Amino acid sequence: MSSTRAVAALDEQRATVERLRARVAAMEDKAAGEPVPTLPGLTDILPMHAGSTYAVDSASLALALAAGASRAGEWVGFAGCPDFGAEAAAELGVELSRTVLVPDPGEHWLEVTAALVDVLRVVVLRPPASVTERAASVLDSRLRTRSAVLVVHGEWPRAAARLSVETSTWFGPTAGSGRLVERRASVAVHRGARPPQRADLVWPGVQRVDRQVREVRRVSG
Repeated sequence: MSSTRAVAALDEQRATVERLRARVAAMEDKAAGEPVPTLPGLTDILPMHAGSTYAVDSASLALALAAGASRAGEWVGFAGCPDFGAEAAAELGVELSRTVLVPDPGEHWLEVTAALVDVLRVVVLRPPASVTERAASVLDSRLRTRSAVLVVHGEWPRAAARLSVETSTWFGPTAGSGRLVERRASVAVHRGARPPQRADLVWPGVQRVDRQVREVRRVSG
């Protein structure tokens, strides 16, 4: 490597460090419990708050929960998600230039996730193994300190709420071959022992679907 390229690489590393330091300072200025931006279709059924963990049962829901904050200018990250779809993320509004990817954190997933929580607003995690209460408590404490949000694709012992897909249907061309253009899903939000809250969502964009309108269309079709 030439001296010019070496200096340029060093300058880039220093700039990255400074950006991360700025992110840490910004996170420290935010209060735990304050609202974190979500996509319009999720605002009513799952308002997210800093310092909390939310569990989901699908990659599409995990991506949707991170997209609102990214659209609002926040940094987000994905750990343990080797199948992360950049095109699908961008379609939802995730700004890839403000996205950190750690596809395979391996056995150090807890330390890696804690480090991401220190500097990012929303971190999506797919744990490689079952999570203990102790591991969950470590991240809970870090989330409150940094006022970040953790979205777990899988089981989590300390989730504030869990969002799951109950039914899902894809729509595309009525004849011949072509690209699937729309997905509709019925989702349920579980909070403790309370009855689940349900809603119908449509992709792309993750918008709410009015059930009555949907049924009329189905009958008229």
